[in-house]
Amino acid sequence: MTRRRLPLVLAALAVLALVGALVRHGRASSQNTAATTGTTAPTTTAPDPNKPVTLRGALPGALLIADRGNDRMLLVDPARKILWRFPTAADKARGAKVFFDDDTFVEPGGKAIVSNEEDEHTIISVDIATHRETYLYGRPGVKGSAPGLLNTPDDAYVLPDGTMTVADAYNCRILFIRAHRIVRQIGRAGVCVHDPPRTLGAVNGDTPLPDGGVLVSEINGSWVDDFSATGALRWAVQAPVAYPSDPQPLPGGRILLADYSKPGAVVVMSRRGRILWRYGPTSGWGALDHPSLAMPLPNGDIAVNDDYKDRVVIVDPRTNRIVWQYGHAYVKGTGFNLLSIPDGMDYVPLGPHEKPLWQLVHHP
Repeated sequence: MTRRRLPLVLAALAVLALVGALVRHGRASSQNTAATTGTTAPTTTAPDPNKPVTLRGALPGALLIADRGNDRMLLVDPARKILWRFPTAADKARGAKVFFDDDTFVEPGGKAIVSNEEDEHTIISVDIATHRETYLYGRPGVKGSAPGLLNTPDDAYVLPDGTMTVADAYNCRILFIRAHRIVRQIGRAGVCVHDPPRTLGAVNGDTPLPDGGVLVSEINGSWVDDFSATGALRWAVQAPVAYPSDPQPLPGGRILLADYSKPGAVVVMSRRGRILWRYGPTSGWGALDHPSLAMPLPNGDIAVNDDYKDRVVIVDPRTNRIVWQYGHAYVKGTGFNLLSIPDGMDYVPLGPHEKPLWQLVHHP
């Protein structure tokens, strides 16, 4: 993982904090918090260590980044310090690795991270404390649709009840997996036609919803679909983008969506496909190059994976300007403040510590 290294003692503290504290459940719960929480100043007297806070500034917590081109995960704070990384040099020495880690989300309980390895056609879990890897589904390097196989998995989440969901992209289906078995699915392998809930086109997003449903993006036709907890189609709309990626729910029935194109864009739209807000410069430093995920933050800003521009940026929707960046545009690397095709992220709230180091805390 990249950049600024914390002193060893502080790094150890950060890892210990991660063990007991990474978010309640991945991106879905983070987004719900982001949608309803305002910006507040960190507590300076008698802080409650069990409550998340919102820091001042563009990044009010930490970001867990899937640095796909560098085959690594890293957790960074607002000052761009690395709080945790995988794999470390010691991990690599014992053969641990990730390959083409397209997404990284914190699992319920905050003790592990789930990651889908697209080109490896697998889903893995990494224990935060021990760095131990566990294969959850798929066979390394083998794609298919038979039991136990995947074809380019995208956006794997572990739900609160232990079920795992994933967009099995080119099998054109959304899978719900428990104990290494498919227990439910939307769509059908080999039939890649938009006719939900019976069949779907190629899928690249399956965001869990608070009521147990799922928000799905289909590449062909730019469809965004909302399914109930039982798999019934509630609505479907053709998004006003060229290549929809990872739709996220916002209050009031709005949808936040990335347009995975060059130049790319981030939009907020209604359920009827009307654009309510858009960020999409066509040239210059602020232009996006194949953004794959846009995620709301608790302070109202929006974090964006700017994949092919080798950076993660935060956009202030009030000014339509980039206000924070990790990585440098079109500069790949593993050194200080460098990434290579960052393709996934998760927001992690931080909490106060008796020393001037922000530690991770458990959601209330």
